[in-house]
Amino acid sequence: MLKVKDVSFSYTKQMPSLEHINLDIQPGECILLCGESGCGKTTLTKVINGLIPHFYNQGTLNGEVIYRGKTIGNMRMYEIAKYISSVFQNPKSQFFHTQSDAEIVFGLENEGMDTNFIKKRFQKVVSDLHVNNLTGRSVFSMSGGEKQQLAFASVYAMNPKIYVLDEPTANIDQEAIERLTEIIKKIKERGHTVIIAEHRLFFLKDIIDRAIYIRNGKIEQILNKDEFFKLSEDQRISMGLRTLHKETLCLSYGSNDKDFVNVEITGLSCGFKRKFLFKNLNLSFKEGSILGITGKNGVGKSTLCRCIAGLHKEKSGTIKWNGKPLKMKKRRALCSMVMQDVNHQLFSDSVYNECRLGNEKVSDEKIFDVLEQFDLLKYKDAHPMSLSGGQKQRLAVETSILSEKKILIFDEPTSGLDYRRMINVSKQIKSLSERGHCIMIISHDIEFLNQTCNQVFQL
Repeated sequence: MLKVKDVSFSYTKQMPSLEHINLDIQPGECILLCGESGCGKTTLTKVINGLIPHFYNQGTLNGEVIYRGKTIGNMRMYEIAKYISSVFQNPKSQFFHTQSDAEIVFGLENEGMDTNFIKKRFQKVVSDLHVNNLTGRSVFSMSGGEKQQLAFASVYAMNPKIYVLDEPTANIDQEAIERLTEIIKKIKERGHTVIIAEHRLFFLKDIIDRAIYIRNGKIEQILNKDEFFKLSEDQRISMGLRTLHKETLCLSYGSNDKDFVNVEITGLSCGFKRKFLFKNLNLSFKEGSILGITGKNGVGKSTLCRCIAGLHKEKSGTIKWNGKPLKMKKRRALCSMVMQDVNHQLFSDSVYNECRLGNEKVSDEKIFDVLEQFDLLKYKDAHPMSLSGGQKQRLAVETSILSEKKILIFDEPTSGLDYRRMINVSKQIKSLSERGHCIMIISHDIEFLNQTCNQVFQL
């Protein structure tokens, strides 16, 4: 049994992240941690897996987490690792190797397991998770969703008693979500405990035993599975939770406008070195359109958008704006892109300075107005890297909006966003569309695509 006993934690004296958390989690239980972004879900996972206090030792921790009669805070990290394994919100932050096979077996090698056992375990992981497409590859060649699957595979290889998963579906496609659902069911049946912090909830209907609803660092409600999935729409929305039911895409496919188009892509081929991700792609859209880009993990969605934004060299083909071909430099001047991993594009020492960076002509009044719309005004003096994953995502979207560039590209913009923030981002994007911007959105988030886009292109 895992016991969270009167745990409180604050990163700074002014901002407590957790207050008096008490939980008893039984072997074989699947627990959902839910609530609006920034409510303390990720912090609670870090207390459970021992990262607080072993790595995050600057804050103030009270209370304790007890497993098998031992206090997690007093155990050595190698002891904790035998029982508890985690998949982080940003899987890149837990990789130790640049090659996928080595990453999957890293934990086993670190424990000094027999070579033959490691080989057999590796084959079982690949077979159970259906991740043959991830073997023998460089981590740097993988999409965000593939990295997420690789991180789960490396944890699954360790066969821990407790899985701690932070936003495990944030960037993966529907097929991968279905595989993850089945594997969580199996590990539950074997008596393993699963703790999931998530915003996407529909796939958990047949998995969870209890939902722990957290607001402002405190447990506000504990609901069993039936109670949770019987919440009314009004209750769900008031709690800031995403849809509880699986949605289907309700948008028309295809984006080759017959009318005058502003962006015209003809015969585009992209890839890395000698490998092509796609060939002879044709795509066109006009000012005011909001185009969703969908497709399986690793198919080349992010590469396509990086190419359009002038961040990746095409192998062949042309990209035109108002009938004129654009080289990479001019595309960079025309486009703003929010990357899948927003940590790559946060540079300043405060939220305010991040908004000001590259947007020198924008007034303070507009910056503060947009900060308030994105619920970030109270963090204007905070360091961007101190924000939660969802808050970073909103900050990156905001800086793109402030840039006022004609083509705006968003790569998985709802990663880490709760319902209220998702709706807010959707409204902001629609507002930009009304002002004549061309907008592209890469996403596996069907709820968001249906809410925001007017057409979709499947790669």
